[in-house]
Amino acid sequence: MSEEKHGFQAEVSRLLHIVAHSLYADRSVFLRELVSNASDACDRLRYLALTQPELLGAEAPFRITLTPDKAARTLTLTDNGIGMNRGDLIENLGTIARSGTAAFVKDAGEAGDDGAKDLSLIGQFGVGFYAAFMVASPVEVVSRKAGEADAWRWSSDGSGGFTTAPCPADEAPARGTRVVLHLRQGEDDYLDPERLRQLVARYSDHIAVPIVLIEGDKERTLNAASALWLRPKAEITPAQYAEFYRHVAHASDEPWLVLHNRAEGKIEYTVLAFVPTLAPFDLFDPERRNGLKLYVKRVFITDDCRELLPGYLRFLRGIVDSEDLPLSISREMLQHNPMLAKIRQGLIKRVLAELKKKAENDADGYAAFWNNFGAVLKEGLYEGMEQRPALLDLARFRSTSGDGLVSFKDYLARMKPGQEAIYTVSGDTPEAARRSPQIEGFVAHGVEVLLMTDPVDEFWLTSVHEYEGKPFRSVTRGAADLDRFAAPPGDTGPKPDATAAAAAQVATDNLLALLRLTLKDAVKDVRASTRLTDSPVCLVADEGDLDVHLERVLLLHKRIDKASKRILELNPRHALIVGLAQRLGTKGAADEIAEAAWLLLDQARLLQGEPLPDVVAFSRRLGEVMRRALVP
Repeated sequence: MSEEKHGFQAEVSRLLHIVAHSLYADRSVFLRELVSNASDACDRLRYLALTQPELLGAEAPFRITLTPDKAARTLTLTDNGIGMNRGDLIENLGTIARSGTAAFVKDAGEAGDDGAKDLSLIGQFGVGFYAAFMVASPVEVVSRKAGEADAWRWSSDGSGGFTTAPCPADEAPARGTRVVLHLRQGEDDYLDPERLRQLVARYSDHIAVPIVLIEGDKERTLNAASALWLRPKAEITPAQYAEFYRHVAHASDEPWLVLHNRAEGKIEYTVLAFVPTLAPFDLFDPERRNGLKLYVKRVFITDDCRELLPGYLRFLRGIVDSEDLPLSISREMLQHNPMLAKIRQGLIKRVLAELKKKAENDADGYAAFWNNFGAVLKEGLYEGMEQRPALLDLARFRSTSGDGLVSFKDYLARMKPGQEAIYTVSGDTPEAARRSPQIEGFVAHGVEVLLMTDPVDEFWLTSVHEYEGKPFRSVTRGAADLDRFAAPPGDTGPKPDATAAAAAQVATDNLLALLRLTLKDAVKDVRASTRLTDSPVCLVADEGDLDVHLERVLLLHKRIDKASKRILELNPRHALIVGLAQRLGTKGAADEIAEAAWLLLDQARLLQGEPLPDVVAFSRRLGEVMRRALVP
């Protein structure tokens, strides 16, 4: 087979453009990424060889070599891991297969070339091989897959595409992959053996495969070549933890939290896990992989063991190394293994306990964590009962009492005398929730309302009904019942005498009756509101109906067929409602007020953020009202 030309996948071309035009704080990260890929290749072959020992052949023990050649201006990195055949080269080096990456690259590119520097390190989205083009062009890859006779060559200058071709057997490694970097002008620093030693010590000392520098006939190992997670914590520096995190997570940020412990007893395992400072780009991608790699007795097993962690802890990155699981464990066995279930249980308790410590000892730091991962952690409130109390204590919310985050314990400590419920309001954003007319009376009475602005809030609230005996109650459902609280501060204006109050009540009752009759097919009821102070109208759900915002979400995702009828509440103290009630007593006003009834309903819908069912009718009615008011 002769040389074949291939075009890069569109996202790869965009990515390479970003690489070529971005200003990286440290271009040397390319070496970390290539060494990390080589280490993964060795790990994968080590696992396959448990059941297929013939794949190892007579090849020497696993290792990674670095060979600088100053005369040719090349830096060559070789591993004797799993290797790649022609199909693997095209799939792995010509496309971005990792879930969510294409969208991430697209979003990054829309910021323009200057915005691309925000990517910081190309490894953040798991395609670290392309970082090689920061310092080299062309890049050549020669690989032979373990167990196969044919070898293949891949080459690209990092622009429009790449080529693949068969490689003579004597020019390829016996097994594994060789990456040859033809360094760009000005990048000769990476030919200096001492510089390479420093970079390996900085980025890759934790790699469990020996990294060997070859200088002519001399060889020297540059890294400790031992599993970092097996070393005593006292011997590991924060910098070493940080570099291991970047290696295992393909990330660019610092770890926000490090969890390193060994469980001993009936089941023994070691955990070295990290909570990122920045949210991974694929956090909400349904095809994402689990962030923890599973090892058994230092042998890599899988990087997609979903049984290790529940979905609500998917932001964790790191490794779990078990002493008890069988080395030959299969995917099917993992799904039903009782030892893995116990490891999972221990992991969950450990992580939640560490998060609790952070929340108690570093409120500002925990707030940053919550802003990144709170929506994910709250999924646990919906998914299961066992850890629900711990998760409720960890939960934080915005509220009507300020801009900071509020815990449920904070809320209970600030409850008003006589308050028996935890009040909530849902919205797409905190700002939108704060503008909800339904909270006006609560705010006026000094009753705090929690702002539920994550989509998951709508669902866990249907499963979790209370906290420490206090039920959750949406302010957009049922009666407000605010009379139990003290009158709002400043509500000291003159009170109408009994006769005037009775007359006003009769007028309001007559208006409500007319609106019920007019809107009988569109609403469940029309009633006076105690929850409104500034707005004239609002819509609320009946006590047994779905919350207004939840129903809108379900309609949007076609989970229900149609909306239920709502209750229209009128503010009897608002000037518009007072004026309509007084006007009803004049001759011929009933027809005008019937038209106004539909305008009030549409106004309530708009305040709720809902679409109008008949925009033409709304426009006609509004035009008629304006004509009567403005045209002589």
